[in-house]
Formats: sequence, C-alpha cells, structure tokens
Amino acid sequence: MTRPLPQSVLFCCDHNAVRSPMAEGIMKKFYGTGTYVQSVGVKNDMEIDGFSIAVCQELDVELSRHRSRSFDEMEQWGDDLSSFDLVVALSPASQRRALELTRFYHVEVEYWPILDPTGLGETRSAKLDSYRAARDQIITRLTERWGAAQKDS
Repeated sequence: MTRPLPQSVLFCCDHNAVRSPMAEGIMKKFYGTGTYVQSVGVKNDMEIDGFSIAVCQELDVELSRHRSRSFDEMEQWGDDLSSFDLVVALSPASQRRALELTRFYHVEVEYWPILDPTGLGETRSAKLDSYRAARDQIITRLTERWGAAQKDS
C-alpha cells in the first residue's frame, strides 16, 4: 500500500557515489520538488560513479553534477539529520550509521537492501546491466512506497 510523500527524505549508502545518488535523482524525477530529497554516504571517499550516471541518464535523470558527501559533511553544511522525516538506508553500514545518528531524534529509518553493483560484471555491457539492476530495485522500492511516478514531475 502506498503512503503519502514525506516532506523530506535522506537516502544513504556507503560512499554516496552509486546507490544513494541514484535514489535521490530518481525520486526527484518521479515525484517533483514537493519533497526535499538529499543523499549522503557513511564516507566521502569517491566521486559519483560513471555507470550510475549512465544508467540514470537512460531515464533522463541527471547525476553528473552530483557531489558526494558524508554524514559528517552534511551536518557541517547545515543539513540537520533531525530535520528529515525519513532516512532510507541502502546498505547495512549506512543503516547502522543512520540508526546511531538518529537515536535521539524522532526520525523514521527504513532499510532497503539494494544491490551494490560495483565490481560486478567483466565487460562494460555486463557492468551496465548490474547498475541497471540496482537502479530498477530502487524504482521498485520507490513505487511500492509512494506509488507511480507523477506525470507532471
């Protein structure tokens, strides 16, 4: 059963370079700007992944300008974790970090076990297929949670 869109959502994964930026971009594309959407990683030690950019571009979702950031940097830049209605963790490490950081706040944390496509596939085509699988898992979870993409987004 779908639920109403929250006012703010934070997607998190390990490096904010693959899964969480894809989820952020796709959610903005599907549901428009009525919900404040950001993404973050446990660490910021990688830039946005080129395969993530490529498979999201297939849906007309632009990720090339994404700049990776960590939970710590997010707070330094003024995004307070307590201001989010929902934190969606896309990896076990990010779920642990989100639960640790939100234990004193009334913030809902959900875990969506999304495939980590990095390191999968030998050829470019096989790698793209792995990234598409992760992207499609994100789309499935988004639409299960909030319904089909809105037409005017």
